[in-house]
Formats: sequence, structure tokens, C-alpha cells
Amino acid sequence: ARHRSGRALKTLAQRLKGKEGRFRSNLSGKRVDFSARTVISPDPNLSIDEVGVPVEIAKHLTYPEVVTEWNLELMKQLVKNGPSKHPGALYIIRPDGKRVRLEFVADREKIAESLQPGFIVERHLMDGDIVIFNRQPSLHRMSMMAHRVKVLPYKTFRLHLAVCPPYNADFDGDEMNLHVPQTEEAVTEAKILMQVQTQILSPRYGGPIIGAIRDFITGAYLLTKKSTMLRKDEVCNLLTAIGYEGPLPEPTVKKPEPLWSGKDIFSLLLPEDLNHVGRASICLGCEVCKEEKCEHDAYVVVKNGKLISGVIDKNSIGAEKSESILHRIVKEYGAEAAKEFLNKLSKLVTTYLSIRSFSYSLDELDVSEEVKKKIDKKNKEARKEMDELVHQFNAGILPKLPGQSLEDSFEIYAMKILAEARDSCGEYVNQYFGMDNSGAVMTRTGARGTSLNLGQMAACLGQQSVRGKRIIRGYRDRALPHFKRGDPNPEARGYVYSCYRDGLSPVEFFFHAMGGREGLVDTAVRTQQSGYMQRRLVNALQDLKVEYDETVRTATGEIVQFKYGEDGVDPAKSDHGKAVNVQRLIERVKLMIEKSKPAPPSYIEEKIEKVKDQLPPLLADELKKGLLNANLPKRGVDIVVEKTVEEYNFAKIEPGESAGIVTAQSIGEPGTQMTLRTFHFAGVRERNVTLGLPRIIEIVDARRIPSTPIMTIYLTGEYKHSREKAVKIAQEIVYTTLRDIVSEVYIDHVEGSIVIRIPEENLKERGLTLDELKKIIVIQNCKIKSQHKGGFITINVKPENPEALPKLFEKIPNLPVKGIPGIRRALVTFDKGEWIIQTEGSNLAKVLRIEGVDKTRTTTNNIHEIALTLGIEAARNAIIHEMKNVLDEQGLDVDIRHIMLVADIMTLEGEVMQIGRHGISGEKASVLARAAFEITVPTLIDAAVKGEEDNLKGVVENVILGQMIPVGTGTVELYMTIPSESQSSGETKNE
Repeated sequence: ARHRSGRALKTLAQRLKGKEGRFRSNLSGKRVDFSARTVISPDPNLSIDEVGVPVEIAKHLTYPEVVTEWNLELMKQLVKNGPSKHPGALYIIRPDGKRVRLEFVADREKIAESLQPGFIVERHLMDGDIVIFNRQPSLHRMSMMAHRVKVLPYKTFRLHLAVCPPYNADFDGDEMNLHVPQTEEAVTEAKILMQVQTQILSPRYGGPIIGAIRDFITGAYLLTKKSTMLRKDEVCNLLTAIGYEGPLPEPTVKKPEPLWSGKDIFSLLLPEDLNHVGRASICLGCEVCKEEKCEHDAYVVVKNGKLISGVIDKNSIGAEKSESILHRIVKEYGAEAAKEFLNKLSKLVTTYLSIRSFSYSLDELDVSEEVKKKIDKKNKEARKEMDELVHQFNAGILPKLPGQSLEDSFEIYAMKILAEARDSCGEYVNQYFGMDNSGAVMTRTGARGTSLNLGQMAACLGQQSVRGKRIIRGYRDRALPHFKRGDPNPEARGYVYSCYRDGLSPVEFFFHAMGGREGLVDTAVRTQQSGYMQRRLVNALQDLKVEYDETVRTATGEIVQFKYGEDGVDPAKSDHGKAVNVQRLIERVKLMIEKSKPAPPSYIEEKIEKVKDQLPPLLADELKKGLLNANLPKRGVDIVVEKTVEEYNFAKIEPGESAGIVTAQSIGEPGTQMTLRTFHFAGVRERNVTLGLPRIIEIVDARRIPSTPIMTIYLTGEYKHSREKAVKIAQEIVYTTLRDIVSEVYIDHVEGSIVIRIPEENLKERGLTLDELKKIIVIQNCKIKSQHKGGFITINVKPENPEALPKLFEKIPNLPVKGIPGIRRALVTFDKGEWIIQTEGSNLAKVLRIEGVDKTRTTTNNIHEIALTLGIEAARNAIIHEMKNVLDEQGLDVDIRHIMLVADIMTLEGEVMQIGRHGISGEKASVLARAAFEITVPTLIDAAVKGEEDNLKGVVENVILGQMIPVGTGTVELYMTIPSESQSSGETKNE
């Protein structure tokens, strides 16, 4: 059967399956009405919870408002305005359900007068309406937030800059979507749960994700610099901009003319009793901190709402910075205060920058002749080092790195020399640029860019690499036909001496384009992989929610965690992962109350004993420790204990919270920012370790064998303090076959024997003796003779049955000599005061049997192996540990509670299950949930054959059926007692 145009028809199966099929395209997600999409542009004068909507869109999107006696006049006016004049209305719906389209009504005055309470008017969007704003890809819950409408002219949505990080938006042509909730319930829910200020703290790490970016940071730095003094007219401008209505603050300097310091003006934004100590982003990390006497003014002190010292930059007000002033305001004064702070800050800084101005031009990249000479000298030195390296390589005297071939070792050394050269050149430039240079201001304050960017603009670009190696591909022995064959110079292999300021030569440009292309491909692949990982995570975890007994359960009621994250704390309500910041609390109470006699320890212990059951054990211990060292009087102790309990109860996760989805988002969203291939050369002790996104995917996939299995072996007693003994164990465990130690093996047909030649040093290196070797070979039914000659040992092996010769020849190289199968290499390293062995390859069960190995600490990164050897609970710990390590190494802050939940669901059934179609998602109870994920058709056929039922307890099933999903608001039902006739009449008589 074909379509009449001749194309093949879609089969029934094709209609159902895949991204374009019925399940994913039309049932799990649909096209919606009451939505708009256009380009976004910035507007610092809006509030962070507003969105500027073009008039044209406001006229097309409507909200059905019920006419009451209170809004009757307004509704009449809107109806009179009609569809083309804003604010107007498009339809009237009468109580009998009849719709009147105002566009076709000639006499709107008449129909307006006939409005009665109970009619519904579909009116234009107006200022103050609640709408939901979204930017794809929606990677976490802050990708859809509720904003208030502000109708503005022109044709773009206007957005406040501080809200860009959660949307990951910029203004180079991004488009965003706007949705108008259509019922009173939807509006209320959006208002209470989704408004921008309620989302300032990210559930991924419990720190602010909305905050100052780019210009606000630079501006705040310039405003709060020590040297910034403002005249009266400038101060008045700034105070007007932030809507300050109090008295003019006292000038910092009175004579010859009154001047105000920028710090004092900034202080007006801070709450009056705020106290904070921190370090600015420009802090150089001196060995001894001079604190408030810092000459760079990098030590930030706020006392009672006054900025005493330090400049304000990313570390104080930036987005995605925890423990900052902004973070303190959110935690201690609430979301509304933080919103006000950000609104005023942006107006203050924008106004200040328009007075002072801030620009960056080409001549700010110029460096002195002296610096240029230094850069030249450094590059020449690197070239010399490279020549020496090439010489050593060609002469074969280059020391090999453990476990690397000569060529690989050469490449690693070369990359190291050239990377050092580039870093030094960048360092010269960065030292030359002071804080009077706009580029340095932007990078050092954390507004934009890194010192590496500056170095590449003004010093040199450095080595361009493809797949972590220098550029080799191209012609025979050379990268391009413009070089001699085997040219040892760095530039022939992709080292770029030029900087962006001076421009690149054609060859350099070509190499740079090669390196850049790899970056693009990498990004595309990474986005795709991490997107799929997030989809699998969401599918596996979507039904997990917190119940009223504080447990986390699946849709079928299986318990996954007895208490969410082991302490029941919601990361989004925590203080950077802590339920209560006890130290801060004690410091605040100290300032609140007057000093008097400290409470005795017995009083403190008694107080804590009383509340012990209401707090997690760790928090109770921390509180006890803190109070015993705080010397607070009894009243102070009472306040601290009471506040701790109160804050802990606030930070607890709410029943109905969709813990699973938040977890999936918190792990999936940073996945996109991870590096795909990490060529991780930690110094020069080489172990290949898979890191970054591939390792995370490997863990959630529960692969049987990781791509780079490694072990960390700890030793006991005497072994850990002696390198010799550690080396001995290392030699014992490396799996060695004859092939690894022989230099040649051949058949001597005259003698009818096999000749094996072994360099003596090979035996020494592996800790072997000739007798051990002989014992291994004798087992194969043969006679052997051996002789020493010129540093070689020659062994003649003659089988008893001459016909077995060819078979024996094949067998001999693979004979195991010593060691544990699976362990390819072992490095002995010194770490934290003891010798440890790090291996490539893994075999936990056998390594633990070796004498001298610490069985309690030795570990591997193969999770299945841990589960087999040490049990499921150890495997859960290993999953948490491995994932946290990868995320920390990438510098991504993810709350440990999220990782725990993933580990708990993976190990729920008593064996490690993957997150995907062959694991958790494939074992779901609901047919619809399985069909909507992957392998749609077989699932449905199978379910039909078995006559399965779907209890519709989970999320996806209800989305497909268009019902309320059973999480959040959907977990709660309201009952209302309606008074009967007799009751109500009885009451009125009594009155």
C-alpha cells in the first residue's frame, strides 16, 4: 500500500515509536495555545521578576477574567476598547456558554453595558499579569519561571540581566517562550511556587544562581574602589536612580568640597544589621593575609550594613557564587529583600557606569617593548628545550614515562614544555596589565574572561592540539607541505607564536582553525550525549517523591530512602548544602545581645539533650561544639538552640516534592558544561583515567568494565612506610606473561626446540628469578636447558612429543609468569605520608588476599566488582564517591544528596542496575511509562499479550492521559464540610 504520491505509508509501529511518534510527539508533550515566542533583549530598568512584553503580543494573548461587582467598570472599559486598542478584550463568554467575538460587534458600548457579574471577559494581557517565561533547552526547573508582565513598545521580550544565568540566555539572537496560565489555580500556583525571587537559590547546590553578571560586577568594582569619590550632583543622580528617599548620607570628605565614597553609597543597599566577611575575586591569595589592611582592597568586611573595607565583585554579588553577600541576604532576610537588593544594585551600577563610562579598546592590549622581549626570550628557551628533547628522542636516551611508549613520552614532555612556555608568556602580560586596564578589570573581578584570554590576546596563542596531541596529521612526516620533513621546530607541529593583537600567519591560522574545529565538534557531541543522559535520568527517577512520612518512594510505594538525603534537607532551602549555618547563627546572636556571664557547659548540654530528637545527629553535634566554644550567656544559648530547630524545620524538604526530577536535573544540567575528553596529566605520574561526562555516563550505565579500570591499593603497617616493600607488592600483583619479558622467541628446526631470549634486567625489573621461570615452563611437558650470555638468558625448550612443537610455540608467549589477571601496571606513589600503589586494571577480590594490603581502604573504580566482593552497600558508596569525584574535578558544585538518590535507586534491587532501558526504566510497573521511554512497540505488544493493567500511579502515565500528576499539588486532596440546612438555620437564629 502506498500513498497516492507514491511514497510508502508509515506503518502502525512507526506512527507510535521514536521522537516523532505518537507517544513522544503528541502524548507526552503537545503544542499549546496562549503562548508567544520572540527575540529577547536586555533591560536593566525592569525588576528581576518582570518581563517586557511587546504590545502586539499583549493584544493577542488573553486571560479569561470573571466579571464581579468589583471589576465591572474596568471590564466595561476593556470591552469598549475592543480587540485593537490595548488594554482591550477579544471575547465575552456569557453564563450560558455563548461566546461573543468583539471584533465583529459594531456597537461595543451597548454590549459593554449588558455585562453582569458571572460573565467572563477574555481580556488582553495587562501589566502585573503572571506569565511563565521559558528558554530551551529546559535543563532545570529555573528554565521556566513566573514573571509579571510589563507591556512595552517594540517587538522583543525584555529581560533583566540578573536572570540570564538560570535561563542560560544571552542577547545574540536568543528567542524565548511565554505562556499565559488560564485559570485562577494555575496563576496562584505559578505565583507562589515559580516566581523569580523564590528561585534565587539553586536546588543543585544551595547557592544563588541569579545574581550580578558582566557589567554589574565591573561597575560594582569601580564604584567601591578606594579611589572612587563622588560629587554631590553625582550622588544625587545615583540615589534618585535607586529610589532612595532617606536623608543624604554624611559626606566622607568635607573639605575643600564635600565628597562621598563609593563604598558609602553602596552601603545604602545593604540591610542595616548585615555582617559579612569574605574575600573579593581580585584577591591574589597572599601567603599571609593582611585582612583589612590589604593593599589591593580585596578583604571584604561589612559591619552593621556598612561596607568597611574591600571591593565588591563577583565573590560578593555574583551569580553562582556561594557564601557571598547576596547569599547572606537571601538566607537571612528572605527572597523579597534579595529581589529589592538586585533591582537597586542594577540601577545603581548602570547609572554609575553611565557617569564614569567603561570601554575596552585595541590599544589596551599594547605591551611595552620590555615585555615583548621577555616573551621572545621565553619562546626561544622553549625552542631550545624542544631541540634538546628531539635530540634525546632521536638518540633513544629519553627517559620513558611509566607505562608509555617512547613516542608517547616524547609527546607528553613536548606538550608540557610548550604549555609552560605559553603560561609564562601569559603571566608576563598579566603582570604588566594593572587594574587600570579594562581587560584586567574584567578578568580579575570575575565579570568576563580569564587571564588565559588576555594572554592569548596580547602574548601568544600557544600549542594548538587535536585530541590532546600536537598536530601531526597531513603529509608524510610533516603537517603541511610548507615544512621540511621531520622539522623539529614547534611551529611545524601547531605551536602559534603570534597573539590575536598582531594576527596569525597563514600556517598558524590553519592550525588554529584545526584546533577550533575540534572544539565545535566536541561541543555538539557533548550536548547530544548529556541530553540523552539527562533524559534517561529523568525517566528513571521521575516517580520518586517525598511522602508525608519523610520517606522517598517510587510510584508503587517502594521505599528508596527512609529520609531524603539521610537528613531530610532540601538543598534549595539549605545554606550551600548545610541545613543550618551554626557558626553564622552564633555570630549573629553575639551581636544581638549584650555581653554577660557565659552559660555553664552543663546548661548547654541540657538544652541540646532536649532538642536532640528534632535534629539530625551531625547537626546536634555541630551545635554542641559551636556553643561550647562560643561563651554565650544563657539567653544567647536559648536563642541559638531555638533558631537552629526553627531553621532546620524550614530547610526540611516538603512532602510531595518531586525529589527524583530535581536530582536528574541537578546532575544532567552540569553535564553539558563538562569536558568530553579529559586528557588529564597530573604532573608526570601517568595513569589514564576517564573523567568528565564519559565517566558519569559510564557510572549511570552501570558498565560491567569501565573504560579505564584503576585501583588504589592502601598498605598496612610496615609496608606503607617502606618504599621497597611497597614496590615488592607492586611487582607481585602486575600480571606478567612471558611475552612481556622476552626479547625474542623462535623455533630452532635443527634441534627441534623453541629458543627464548630474555634480557636479565627484565627479570630484575619484575622481581623474577630464573628458577621461577623454569618451573612455569616445565609444566608444559618438555625438557629445558638454559645459559647466561652477555646480559641475556637463553632458554631452550624441547617438547617430549615433537609434533607438539607448533602448538607449544603459540602457547609459550601467553604463559602467565606472575601477578593477578587484569592488572596491567602498578605505580608506587607517596601520598599523605604513606606509600600507596595505584594500578591500571582491576581485580579487587584477588588483591585483597595479598599480605600487606589494607583490606579496609583499598578500592577500585569498577562498581560491579565492589558489589561482588564487598556487597551492595559498598557499591552504593562507590557510586556516590566516583560521581562526586568527577564533578569536583570539573569544578562543578552538586549537592551530595542528589548523588545519593541516584546511587540509592541504582542499588535498590540489591544489584547494581543501569539507568536506562535495560535497568530501572525498563522495570517500571507502568506500561505507558515504559512505552513512552524507549522500545515502544514491543512493550505494548507484550503488555497486550499478558493483559497488563496500568494503575496510573506515576508521572508520565498521567501526563499522557492529561490528568493532574501525583506530585506536588497533585499529592494533596482538599475536603470541605458543607454545613447542612438545619445547621445553618440554627446558627442564624442564635445570632
